[in-house]
Amino acid sequence: MATVDSEPKWYILHTYSGYEAMVKESLLRLIENNNLGDQITDVKIPTEQTIEEKANGKKKVVERKLLPCYVFIKMIYSNQLWYLVTNTRGVTGFCGPQGRPIPMKEDEIRKMRLEDYVADADFKAGDRVSIDSGPLEGFIGVIRELNNDSQRAKVSITMFGRNQEVEVDYVQMQKISETAVEIPAEEE
Repeated sequence: MATVDSEPKWYILHTYSGYEAMVKESLLRLIENNNLGDQITDVKIPTEQTIEEKANGKKKVVERKLLPCYVFIKMIYSNQLWYLVTNTRGVTGFCGPQGRPIPMKEDEIRKMRLEDYVADADFKAGDRVSIDSGPLEGFIGVIRELNNDSQRAKVSITMFGRNQEVEVDYVQMQKISETAVEIPAEEE
């Protein structure tokens, strides 16, 4: 009995440790080589920006995986695709009973930020914003550059006594009025 959905849904793949990027690349090649772009619509490894302190005392903003050993795939489920995906090198199987996938719920998709939901992104360069979620939550900065395709902005914030430019998702920030907050002048 072949089960086939009509609309793509998000599923979770379990991978060997450290194989996430290789699995993503292999799946993208599988999509291209077998012309599966209409059945597998997206493959993601959710990441977040964190601040790490290096051995020399310097602090640096780095991207790290939110869930190591997991890759998220948006696809129209069928037994044939299940077979192709689970036989990809590095994949141990889908997350679900007996390795059969269970589609993610809408709130899980939002929490993992697999799909961004920004209805009215009325940001522009020079706007002051507050960062409301993620590792930079609580910081206030000024937008330097916008990328509407990826829905990310380069924001200049003051961190560790110096100006630092960081990338922030639109969904993580909120525009604030000019009179709402006073940003201290830069110290050089």
